[in-house]
Order: sequence, then C-alpha cells, then structure tokens
Amino acid sequence: MNSDKLYAFCDEMWERQIIPQLCEYIKIPNKSPMFDADWEQRGYMTEAMDLIEHWVRAQPITGMKVDRIQLEGRTPLLFIEIPGKGDDTILMYGHMDKQPEMIGWAVDLSPWKPVLAGDKLYGRGGADDGYATYASLTAVMALAERGIDHSRVVVVIEGCEESGSYDLPFYINHLADRIGNPSLVVCLDSGCGNYDQLWLTTSLRGLAGGTLKVKVLEEGVHSGDASGIVPSSFRILRNLLDRIEDSSTGKIHADVLNVEIPAERRAQAKQSAEVLGSHVYDKFPWPPGMQPMAGDLSELVLNRTWRPTLSVTGADGLPELGSAGNVLRPQTSVKLSIRLPPTLDPVIASHKLKEMLEQNPPYGAKVEFEIEKSSQGWAAPSLKPWLADTIDTASKTYFGPSSAAMGEGGTIPFMGMLQERFPDAQFVVTGLLGPKSNAHGPNEFLHIPTGKKLTAAMAKVMSDHYVNRGTPVGA
Repeated sequence: MNSDKLYAFCDEMWERQIIPQLCEYIKIPNKSPMFDADWEQRGYMTEAMDLIEHWVRAQPITGMKVDRIQLEGRTPLLFIEIPGKGDDTILMYGHMDKQPEMIGWAVDLSPWKPVLAGDKLYGRGGADDGYATYASLTAVMALAERGIDHSRVVVVIEGCEESGSYDLPFYINHLADRIGNPSLVVCLDSGCGNYDQLWLTTSLRGLAGGTLKVKVLEEGVHSGDASGIVPSSFRILRNLLDRIEDSSTGKIHADVLNVEIPAERRAQAKQSAEVLGSHVYDKFPWPPGMQPMAGDLSELVLNRTWRPTLSVTGADGLPELGSAGNVLRPQTSVKLSIRLPPTLDPVIASHKLKEMLEQNPPYGAKVEFEIEKSSQGWAAPSLKPWLADTIDTASKTYFGPSSAAMGEGGTIPFMGMLQERFPDAQFVVTGLLGPKSNAHGPNEFLHIPTGKKLTAAMAKVMSDHYVNRGTPVGA
C-alpha cells in the first residue's frame, strides 16, 4: 500500500467533496426525535437524508447498492452494500440525527451555521457524526483507486442515535439476512483523547435517564405565609438526590450502580493519563479558579469511563429570575442523566433508581421518577494481534505517534447490541470528538486534519482485514 498516495486521495476528497457536503449538512436542524416530537412533519430528517443519499449514489463505486428504508413510524435508515473479495463482511456504522441547539454559542457561531476557521469546521453534527457516511465510502474508494482488495462492506446510517437508537434494533432485525455475519465492526461515532494519534475506544458507558418530579402543593402560595410549614419541593428534591450521590464528592454511593473495574482498564487509564497529562481535564472550558473533581489524572479517566455519575440536565417549575416572586412553589422537576459503568444492565439500574427515589418520600410529598431511557454500555473484546498491529501501524503512518486506547464517557447503544448479536466480531470504535470539540454543547467543531487521517487509517484497517480475515481467534 502506497500510504502517501492513499492519504492524498483522502485529502482531496475531504477538500473537494466532504467539507462542502458537511457545510450543507450542518445547515439542516434535523434534531433527533427526543428533542423534536414533530420531526417527521418538519421534514428536516428527510432533507438531511436526501443530502447524504444523493452524494452516496453519485459515487463511482462498482456494484454498490443503496437502499433508503423507513419502517412505519420510525426514523429513516440508509443501507449501503459494497461488494468485495471473499465471503467476509465489514459493518460500518454512523448516524445523521443531531442534538438540539444548546445555548452559549460564540457570537460569530451558531448550531446551524457552518463556519470554517483554520483547521476546524464549526456547527452541530459534523463530527457527531455527519462525516461518517462520507469517510466510510471515501476509505473504500481510496482502496479501489489504488487497486487494493477489501472484504464486502455494509454501511448503516441511522436517524435516532441521539435518542438512544430505539429504532435501530427493528432495522437490524429487518436487514439481518442482508447484513450477514460481519467479523469486523467499525464505528466512527466516538472520540479521541487528542488530535495527535489514532485513538481506539475500549468501552462506552451506559445511560439511565428520566424526570424526577416533587409536588408539595396544588398551587403556589405566599412564601411568607407558608415557609416553615410547607416543606420546599426543592429541598425535598435535594434530599432525594442525596440517596444516590454524595454531593460533596460527586461519588455515586448506591452499590447497585457501581461495578468492579477490570485491572486491564485500570492499567489502560494510567497509560492514557500519562499520554494526555493535563489534557485529561484542561480540554474543558473552565472558568478561572475552577478545579477538576480529583487530582489523580488516572482517577479522572476512570471517573469518566467506568464510574457512574449524575448530571441534572434540565429543570421545570422554576420561573426565570426576572419573574421570580416571593412564592413557595408547588413543585420542582429535574431531568436526570446518570452515566452507568459499561457492563451494568441499564434496565435494572433504571428500576432501582426509581425505587430509591420514590420510596418513603419526605413529608409524604408526591414523588415520581419517570424513566425515559435506558441504554446499554459496551466493553470491547480484546483485539486480535493482527488488528492491534494494524491500528498501531495506521497511527504511526498517518498521525506519527503510536496509537492509544481509552474508554469513553458517552453512550452508543448500537455497540452493545452488535456485540451481543456478533459475539466473535472485532470492533474498531473511534472518532473525531477530541479536546474542545464540545459535542452536544455550544461551539461544536470537527477537526479537519484528524478527519483526513482517520479516513486513511480506516482504509488501512479495511485492507488488512481482508488479508487477515481467516486468522483464527487467538492467533
């Protein structure tokens, strides 16, 4: 493989086609169904899928089949089949739905406005992960352009990942015969510890989410009259959250939400901390004087990848400050997002959370925890030696330094589902979401040089997969 020419092809495709395509894609506010109940009527999901599908069909890939499928009442899915040599299959995955706008964008930026600034492309959804379709097909074309063989490739692009991928199992079952039995799964929806080397994701946390509601009155009353007699719904809510989390440390002390962290992952966290140094935490937009939750960098890595954490992501029942009168409010509701260890069953965790929050409410308050989503985490199987060597070689070839591996704090429900369905498959989970890229938040960006290098690296993985696809397990 002539790595220089292969990279040159990827570089040209990014400059000539992928970046312009992503600019158009960013303009479309195709929010995931969880964040836009009227997504189907608005038509933005259709518009985004039209854009991607039109580009895919225009690519000169011999024998490629493209199907756009939309089961009744579900988000659309793009299914691409590319023939290859031999009987094996590579499954490549990405999604095209987006997170909502979020406040806090810089004055010259916005979620639906693509802005090219140096080596970054700002806007919602470019790196998370609108680029996946384009990079997947470009990697295939880079090999074809050099006359390099690869196995059959199946690309699946879904439309509800940001809502927990609840539509995807139906599509996987619907397409089971056409997908086949892939021995390699490539997911481009993850992150990278830095932009200096190729990062492999070894685990993903699960997710339990829902709304906690506390009601103490039928209507608000004068605080001077009621306070001291009627307990505050906010104070009761604080008390309930104390059942789960130590507010002084952030540690989740509910045993049912913790697992034993494997020794291999502890060692990996230590190595990642050594590679990243202060970048473990200084990638975040801290205000002056703010400090991370621990001083030990490897502990911060484990906090982010293998330990449960609680985040309050929204609230209701609280008026805006300018409209806040002297009233003891009747109720407080908060949206809870609990990241779970990779190997923990999210359904069991969700129901245990509901039990812990609702039982014996203080003062007999009306307390309800409405479970809204439960997503399974994922822990990667050990890499076969050939794949570990390929990943490292690809990193050295296209990035410079050796590859690195680390768990990610986010959730990709598709990974756990695929591992259960294809237990003997190898997994390459990687992505472009690196320092300050701020997925889901304001000022989200895609780091273009990393996108080019990652595309070339995946072409290397696909080529070596074909050469080594017959290697027995453990060889």
